[in-house]
Amino acid sequence: MTEGRFITLEGGEGTGKSTQARALADALGGGGLKITLTREPGGTPGAEIIRELLLSGAEEKWNICTEALLFAAARAEHCSKLIHPALMRGEWVICDRFIDSSRAYQSVNGLLSDAEIMDLHRIGSNNLMPDRTFILDLPEAVASKRVESRDRGDSDRIGGRNSDYHQAVMANFRQFANDEPDRIHLVDASQAAEVITENLLQSLGDLMP
Repeated sequence: MTEGRFITLEGGEGTGKSTQARALADALGGGGLKITLTREPGGTPGAEIIRELLLSGAEEKWNICTEALLFAAARAEHCSKLIHPALMRGEWVICDRFIDSSRAYQSVNGLLSDAEIMDLHRIGSNNLMPDRTFILDLPEAVASKRVESRDRGDSDRIGGRNSDYHQAVMANFRQFANDEPDRIHLVDASQAAEVITENLLQSLGDLMP
């Protein structure tokens, strides 16, 4: 059985995470690997229900602690029902967002620390961490234009927060890449989509069977 691997894509709104997750899944699956493509929040029926609670409605719908707990609950369900079983079967799991998004987004206002968010992850998801995380890095002004040009749907509640918030989120992501260079790779998302995908594939060379 091929050893399962867990790959996550992270970044701010409009950086192309979903596009690259699909492209990576297609490329790796075409190379003979068994792939599970998923997303957060969501990925399982129960977690998708929580996704709708989190991402729809007004900004004031949840306070930051409730929001963090809901994300942790969705992730616990996702890990238990989908991610962990797929890894145990030897599959490669590619996930659009995971724990680093919670760390980057829920810690911005200072009410929750990184350690507290990781405590929720330890309790809910047994501290499962990706083998490799790609953070797609794009100037906030460029990312904002991309978001404005598409139908954001249920991402409005969080995606619609102000520019200062999103700049702080990306600063957190960049700091994570600086702190954990072996796991987390910062990727220039201003390049052509095909170039980005090729760079991601090359960065996975050390994990390939």
